[in-house]
Amino acid sequence: MQLQLGGKIEIKSKEYKLVIDNEIAKGFISGVSIENAIAYLEYDIFFKENVSFEGKLQNSNLIHFGYCSKGQMAQSFGEDGIQNHLSQFQTGIFSGSSETSTLLTFKKNEEVKVSIITVDILSVSDIELRTQLQNIFQTTQEDNDFSYVGSFNLKIAEKIEHLNTISQNGLVRNLLINSTVYLILALEIEQHKYDLIHTESYCSSLSQADMEAIKDISEFIKNYPEIQYSLKYLSKKSGLSPFKLQEGFKIMHNRTVTDFIRNVRVEAAENLIRTTELNISEIVYTIGLTSRSYFSKIFKAKYNCSPKHYQNYLNNLPVLSYL
Repeated sequence: MQLQLGGKIEIKSKEYKLVIDNEIAKGFISGVSIENAIAYLEYDIFFKENVSFEGKLQNSNLIHFGYCSKGQMAQSFGEDGIQNHLSQFQTGIFSGSSETSTLLTFKKNEEVKVSIITVDILSVSDIELRTQLQNIFQTTQEDNDFSYVGSFNLKIAEKIEHLNTISQNGLVRNLLINSTVYLILALEIEQHKYDLIHTESYCSSLSQADMEAIKDISEFIKNYPEIQYSLKYLSKKSGLSPFKLQEGFKIMHNRTVTDFIRNVRVEAAENLIRTTELNISEIVYTIGLTSRSYFSKIFKAKYNCSPKHYQNYLNNLPVLSYL
């Protein structure tokens, strides 16, 4: 890539980053080796001209799990192959035989953020994962070209954002990156299974702009859990009808709007218990609830213990010091 696009490569442990700022593109392409069988590649870049990357597979055991956080990307097998378009918040899975080349195409003048996890199935150390991938995607067939573009998924975007905020160094950083990439991979596989089950019944009326609005209003709720939300208020703020709001939250979060708000408040409360000296009554007020008994009920449903028991448990943990 550097030979074709220019730029400067930065190397840090198992992480590689190609930083580009020239007449072709501006941004970066980064990669990290998770293990011998798994690699993670991320494009966060603005191309100033149409660009295609062509890859010739040495074997048919590689499978690529893609996710588009921003912009769009097209994938095809060979220059004359049918293009599969991966748009914002969509998952995509593809695997080509050793006889075909795989093209990834990016449009000019469009900022794009795409993540790709590549797995060499036969080299995966986890036997259960290897067997599952073989059974689902049948990539061991030499003449098999497989491609799939899934429905919308916001959870994966959140995990990718988390991946980019990891600030630790050394072993801790490696462990956090590895675990997050594995989680993203699991979400990709889960999305594929879900789409297979719901293919016939799935028919969404939401546009790309609608999904962006759902993402924005979801982030707003997370940032301000204490607000007394109503469907009318959220509809007006997002510019979406109540029906589209409910549909979008079901697609993005697999929850109703009310259930999403409830879950956000419980998770915010758990964080306050861990990180502050507030008592339970103060926490209840802080997250926008008025009933302590109701809060205890929904907290216990999620964490299998009362908030007071959870707080006491944390307070009794020994303080460890590291040299």
